[in-house]
Amino acid sequence: MSTTLHAAPMTLADYLALSGPAPDATLHYGAAPSQYAELFLPAGKGPFPVAVLVHGGCWTKEFGGITQLRNMAGALTARGIAVWNVEYRRVDEAGGGYPGTYQDMNAALDLLARTAREHPLDLDRLVAVGHSAGGQLVQWLAARPRIPATSPLYQAHPVPVPVRQVVSLGGLADLRRETALLKTSCGRDVAELAGTPSAARPDVFSDTNAGDLMPNGSRTILVTGALDTISPPRVAHDFAARARAAGDAADVVILPGASHYDEVAATSGAWPRVLRAIETALGIADDR
Repeated sequence: MSTTLHAAPMTLADYLALSGPAPDATLHYGAAPSQYAELFLPAGKGPFPVAVLVHGGCWTKEFGGITQLRNMAGALTARGIAVWNVEYRRVDEAGGGYPGTYQDMNAALDLLARTAREHPLDLDRLVAVGHSAGGQLVQWLAARPRIPATSPLYQAHPVPVPVRQVVSLGGLADLRRETALLKTSCGRDVAELAGTPSAARPDVFSDTNAGDLMPNGSRTILVTGALDTISPPRVAHDFAARARAAGDAADVVILPGASHYDEVAATSGAWPRVLRAIETALGIADDR
């Protein structure tokens, strides 16, 4: 993994060129090619705190994803944090979109619970870290306790791996209120991500939109580059205000001179502040 720092702002080409170490294990939670997660373990005996990484890419295969997040995974394992790097079916893959992408998130977390029985993982110290589209998915993971029991996305409570700490890196979380931005930034229509209304499910945001599933007891740190044009700082501030108004904890960190891609690169000059947000969420920032 290259340790050369990129001069901000990073470009999409810089992001696509990111790489990192190979995982210690690749585990499948389904039969489809994209239904797997990568496990990265630090040196030592553990038990280790866990960062669940969920990549972005506008919910499509076009913009990379899990491979690029190995860059962050390598940096986190060097800090003594285990990583669960999640792949999932996207809207342009068979079974992706609604409900498949969300069911993949559930299944990936269920597999993590089983994996923790065989590896030194401390699931009581867990943060879900998502970039861009992945930010939407990790904030949705935290919101699962509020999903109606009638939804195909519902899991019996308590969910096997509750997500109470979230770091959203340039996240596009609020499907209801950011419909126009999802179209201009990613070319996505809400129906691709939330499904279409039906008599049984008239409100498509009732089980997909983290912005409608609050309070859920989570704490979110929204980290956004000051130069992010995909998910501008305004998006982070708006979501944080809604979360706090609902009774959840939310903080905003703006990265000076950083783009949408600096947010996710351990080779970025913004990385120390991103790392601090992750370690703060894990309760270990002041231990180093």
